[in-house]
Amino acid sequence: MATENRVLVVEDDETLAESIRYNLEREGFSVDVVADGSEVLRRHKAFGPSLVVLDLMLPGMSGLDVLRELRVDSTVPVIIVTAKDTEADKVTGLELGADDYVTKPFSMRELLSRIRAILRRADLYANGEEPALLTGGRVRLDTDRHEVRVDAELVPFRPKEFDLLEALLRRKDKLVTRAVLLDEVWGYTFYGDMKTLDVHIKRVRDKIERDPSHPTQIVTVRGLGYKFVDENA
Repeated sequence: MATENRVLVVEDDETLAESIRYNLEREGFSVDVVADGSEVLRRHKAFGPSLVVLDLMLPGMSGLDVLRELRVDSTVPVIIVTAKDTEADKVTGLELGADDYVTKPFSMRELLSRIRAILRRADLYANGEEPALLTGGRVRLDTDRHEVRVDAELVPFRPKEFDLLEALLRRKDKLVTRAVLLDEVWGYTFYGDMKTLDVHIKRVRDKIERDPSHPTQIVTVRGLGYKFVDENA
């Protein structure tokens, strides 16, 4: 994670805001806090955050109105943090362009995990648009169509298998640690053991490898994780 990542925390509960600031700064983030909705756009322009943590219940201007205004000319990732947990509130926030939604009360570990996941995805595509077609060896993965082809033949993939293959293909020929795969594919709510990841790796290998018992595309980096090797490179 880049050391220059900046988080703008928009929260009028001083105790919570300072707790978020403290925990983020411990993780190496630069943090600015604003308590009034009417001040957010000015502070956003001055601070230039990599991500905004936005409460909905604010003085001056509601969080949804702030988000609406931000989205006029900014694509900065936004995580809504609020005590309003109805489905309508969640849908409205996401439709206005929020990237994620956290309901109070929440753990700092949960919030940090979501922030890291969003910034990680942003870092992957910082130098261009996210590619819809990912290729490696015999494999073609189309994120728009949610399809995987092996030697041009369409192969059915379950959602987690698809996400796992995508995570590996996006870092083709690079080590992807087990912790990163668990975080990206199963998310912060996943409390299972490493066996689940191993089972899914086996399922993906069964679908893409010529000989799954001797894999050449998804290889194990012992004690660390996995790597997708491009046979055509």
